[in-house]
Amino acid sequence: MMRDVTQTIGNLIDKQTVSLISSVDNEGFPNTKAMLPPRKRAGIRYFWFTTNTSSLRVSHYRADPHACIYFFDKRFFRGVMLRGTMEVLEDAESKQMIWQEGDTQYYPQGVTDPDYCVLKFTAQSGRYYANFKSEDFLVISR
Repeated sequence: MMRDVTQTIGNLIDKQTVSLISSVDNEGFPNTKAMLPPRKRAGIRYFWFTTNTSSLRVSHYRADPHACIYFFDKRFFRGVMLRGTMEVLEDAESKQMIWQEGDTQYYPQGVTDPDYCVLKFTAQSGRYYANFKSEDFLVISR
């Protein structure tokens, strides 16, 4: 059993330059996409990503919020999958919270661009893989 799940997994996540997010399509199949790392996280329970409102993933999450996110360290062949739900946020406060200089490259109208939204992931459980072993765990609110 990992001693400090939050610290161990948080360290792994913070070192990655790619995130994988998965949604469920209208036929019930999983769909996975590579994304930039989360813009913000609170422990290993909450994660915020930027994306286009018009994206396929957003339409999936609006229809079915079940989701998972995955982070991996290919050098040491370890990774973590977090299962939970994804919310599509379009309110000004959420958009401003994770906006960064240079985002106009993707959202030319700025923070109020209608094609800019925030994905908020809330983890419920996870599975950590390292040293040829997997370990399931629950993510609890603190």
